[in-house]
Amino acid sequence: MNDTSASTTRRTFLKKAATLSAFYIVPRHVLGRGYLAPSDQITVGFIGLGKQAGGLRNQFLKNEARVVAACDVDQPKVVAFSEAVNKYYADKNEQESYKGFQQYDDYRKLLANKDIDAVVIATPDHWHSAIAIAAAKAGKDIYCEKPLSLTIKEGRDMVNATRKYKRVFQTGNMQRSWKEFRQAVELVRNGYIGQIKTINVNVGGPPRDFDLKEEPIPAGLNWDAWLGPNTIARPYNNVLNPVLGASFWGQWRDIRDFGGGGMTDWGAHMFDIAQWGLDMDNSGPTELMPGKDGKGLIYTYANGVQMHHNPVEGKQFCQFIGTEGEIKVARGELTTPAKLKDQIIGEHEKHVYFSDNHYKNFLDAIRSRKPPICDVEVGHRTASVCTLGNIAYQLGRPLRWNPVAEKFDGDPEANKLLSRPMRTKWTT
Repeated sequence: MNDTSASTTRRTFLKKAATLSAFYIVPRHVLGRGYLAPSDQITVGFIGLGKQAGGLRNQFLKNEARVVAACDVDQPKVVAFSEAVNKYYADKNEQESYKGFQQYDDYRKLLANKDIDAVVIATPDHWHSAIAIAAAKAGKDIYCEKPLSLTIKEGRDMVNATRKYKRVFQTGNMQRSWKEFRQAVELVRNGYIGQIKTINVNVGGPPRDFDLKEEPIPAGLNWDAWLGPNTIARPYNNVLNPVLGASFWGQWRDIRDFGGGGMTDWGAHMFDIAQWGLDMDNSGPTELMPGKDGKGLIYTYANGVQMHHNPVEGKQFCQFIGTEGEIKVARGELTTPAKLKDQIIGEHEKHVYFSDNHYKNFLDAIRSRKPPICDVEVGHRTASVCTLGNIAYQLGRPLRWNPVAEKFDGDPEANKLLSRPMRTKWTT
C-alpha cells in the first residue's frame, strides 16, 4: 500500500470513529425529542440465544436498551446474534459497520463484565435458576423467560437472591402487559360476574420422560454445558437443541429433565391470569385432585374456588365462571356477557398494575428501582402452580399443598419432587 492510500484509509477510519464516538457523548437535547442518548441507555447482555432470544432482542432494541453482549454454548448462534445486533446499530447510525459487541461461551464471563447493567435469560428452563442467582450476586438486574424455574425450590431460591441483592427482576409473562387480559382481570376483581366459583384453564399437559435417540453433536456446540446443572447425562438430539436456521423450535420443554411440558409452557401464561384474577400473586391453591375418571386436574383454593385443567382442542384460554356470568380470555380475544362488552373500569374501582409494554416496563423499573409488573415473586407463584400440576399428574393422586410453607402436607414422596440434585460444575 502506498503512502497516499494509507493516509486516505486512516482519515476514513478516524472520521468513522469520530462519528461513532460522537454518537455516544452528544447530549440528549441535541439528538432531538424522544431520542434516548446512549449514555442514558441501560446496557443489556443476553444469555441463551434460541428462537425466543431473537424476538426479545428486537423488543429491547426497539425500547432503547443497549444490547452489548450475548452468550450461548452453541457458537454459531452467538455469531448470528452478534451480527444481527451489529447490523441494527450500523443501520441506525448510518455506519458501514459497528463493532464492539462482546461474545461469550460461558455465562459467568458475561456476568463478570461490569459494563453490563442487566441480563436477559432465555435459556431452557433447567438453566434459569443457576444463571439468575449468579446474575443477582453479580449485581445485574434480570429479565428471565417464563416459566421462572424448573422446580419450586429453585423458584424460591431465585426470589431470595433477588431480594438479598436488591435486584429488579421481570418474569417474561408478558400477557400481563396486554389489554385484554388486564380488562378481564379487572372485571373479575370488581365483581362484574359475581363471586368466582370455577376457572377453566386450557393448556397442554405434563412432560414425558427422556426417550430420544443419540445423534452426532454439531460443530460449535458444547453439549455438556447445554446439559448444565442436570446430574443425569443425556445424549444429544436435534429435537432438544436445533441447529441454527432450523424451521422448528427446540422441544426440550416436552422432556421432564429440561422443562414442564404444556403445563409450564402455555400454563405459565394462562395459570398466571387465573392467579392474577384471584389476587393470589403471593399464594396459591391448597389442594390438587385428579379429575373425573382420571382425566384432567382440579386445583382448589382456600376460598373454595376450583380451577380445572382439562385440555380441549383449540386456542389456549383462561375462563372465569361466576355467579352472574362468565369471562373467557385468550390472546386477542375477550368474551364477556353482552352488558360488559364496552365496560369501563371506573376511577374509584379496583385496578391492577398498568403496563402496555413488558420490556419498557422492565427498563423503567431498573431506573426507578420499583418492582415491575411481573416481579420475581409473581413469576415464582405462577410457575409453582404449573409445577404443582405436573407433580399431581406424575403421582396420580390427591395432594394437599401449603402455599405459605411451600410444602405438601405429610407427603414425603411429593416433597421430594420440589427440588432436584444439581451439578455444581456449572452453578458455581
